[in-house]
Amino acid sequence: AGRETVMETAEEVNVSKRADVAAKGEAAIKPEFLTTKDKFHGLLDSEWQGSKREKASESDAVDGSKETSLEEPEPKRLKQNFEGRPDGKRLRGQNKSRPHTNSDSAFKKCFFDHDIVKYMDSKPSDIGETCHIYETFGKCAYGLSCRFAKAHTTPDFKSMEKADLVKVYEGRTMVKNNMSKELQGRLRKRSVSFEKSEKYLKTLSDNKDKGAQQGNGKTSEKAFIKNAAITNFCGNLPFRRVCKRFGADITCGEMAMCTNLLQGHQSEWALLRRHESEDVFGIQVEGSFPDTMTRCAELINNNTEVDFVDINSGCPIDLVYNKGGGCGLMTRTRKFERIVKGMNYVLDVPLTVKIRTGVQEKSNIAHKLIPEMKNWGVSMITLHGRSREQRYTKLADWDYITTCAKLASPIPLFGNGDILSYEDAMKAKETGVSGIMIARGALIKPWIFTEIKESRHWDISSSERLDILKDFSNFGLEHWGSDTRGVERTRTFLLEWLSFLCRYIPVGLLERVPQKINERPPYYMGRNYLETLMASQNVEDWIRISEMLLGPVPKNFEFLPKHKANSYK
Repeated sequence: AGRETVMETAEEVNVSKRADVAAKGEAAIKPEFLTTKDKFHGLLDSEWQGSKREKASESDAVDGSKETSLEEPEPKRLKQNFEGRPDGKRLRGQNKSRPHTNSDSAFKKCFFDHDIVKYMDSKPSDIGETCHIYETFGKCAYGLSCRFAKAHTTPDFKSMEKADLVKVYEGRTMVKNNMSKELQGRLRKRSVSFEKSEKYLKTLSDNKDKGAQQGNGKTSEKAFIKNAAITNFCGNLPFRRVCKRFGADITCGEMAMCTNLLQGHQSEWALLRRHESEDVFGIQVEGSFPDTMTRCAELINNNTEVDFVDINSGCPIDLVYNKGGGCGLMTRTRKFERIVKGMNYVLDVPLTVKIRTGVQEKSNIAHKLIPEMKNWGVSMITLHGRSREQRYTKLADWDYITTCAKLASPIPLFGNGDILSYEDAMKAKETGVSGIMIARGALIKPWIFTEIKESRHWDISSSERLDILKDFSNFGLEHWGSDTRGVERTRTFLLEWLSFLCRYIPVGLLERVPQKINERPPYYMGRNYLETLMASQNVEDWIRISEMLLGPVPKNFEFLPKHKANSYK
């Protein structure tokens, strides 16, 4: 009896400890998987060094004494020499000081290398034996510069093609909404016509605002992913393709600034690109003035293929808020109204709005804005259940979202905040919202859309998760290129995504299912080495995962995630 009492007491202590851990914001993991920080990193480091030694020995056996460089070649920029010129100064005007090579070849004034053999010798080693772009489309546009070039290059350095595959994709536009050079030139010269915008803005200046046309459509009641400020570096086109594969119904591009779009910035227009798999796709814009937002809407309407345009009036970052955009619009209702009516006037597609509960933490104002927005003509409202001051801390207020959903009727209102499982999604639907928006939840586990549609918890294996990362890497090579520049760009976005993926805790390791989005994982050992590696919040381990997919990193490679709190050892 005394022994049983001791055992019961020990169990009670363990339960109280686990409850205490959960109360501190850490997820409850089965005791047999828990470990310490030192043991966790010790295992990863020893396993990784062992695998590196094995690879090195295999490489030595195959290559013998031959050495292959994995480092980046030196930049091909010529060093300018001003010797022999008056006062050692460069000549001014017409770029007269630009360097020229002294080659006697036909490419006399070109400073790029035209010796193919020399280029191939200096080029970094191939990453793999098969090129995803070549195997998918039948040819690789990156030719010899491709980091998988041996897969589609003959011994005499000619590019190969698969005629049957080339024919399948001939004339097919995989990615839409690319800005043409002609449009970019007109934007930079300010020669683009905004007839409808000028007509609307004239009514404002004459104080004869007759209102604007009502939104001409409603968004269906579906679960979808839309990228708010937190996903503004991760919600790229390759990532959205991954989400579509898992069942996301609606996707939306990353937030673009209207002034940059109007000025023809290539990097900003890249945010509007749409893959053919995105059957329902919207563009999200940010701005603080009726004239620029209205012109931007007309520009989008005339030059892109979209199903809706969304105003991000929920962005909390200082850069946007201090200029009156994002959450700043929620307290400038007159300007907000003019922006909504102006954009509605020039758009042929529905206009939607994303807002937060308010600016201050204990001062909700969304319930006051929603009835007004119904009169302005918005087609749908998305409400994030936190204020600007909260950012992404504390739990989203779904009771408040319920109140606002009733006020918004008959306009659909989508709820957003803290959804990381199908149970969270089902509870959200019970509040009366028309649909749900998922942002961080999709970054942590993109298969959440499958879980919601199949109403189950998916205990996904580490190998299946690695396959998802392989898909993302391949989509990235398609989108950003398979040359060195494209590979490293893909790696950067992959590493940013891994800063969120490491927060996921496998279902089989949890003592209490499901995991909550605000619960941080303690140090734990996975069921195999790969699962443990994926649980690491150390940036060096993320780089190791990227090397499994995209080859060794260049010399002196450094990566600092935008969300630094997720990278510590």
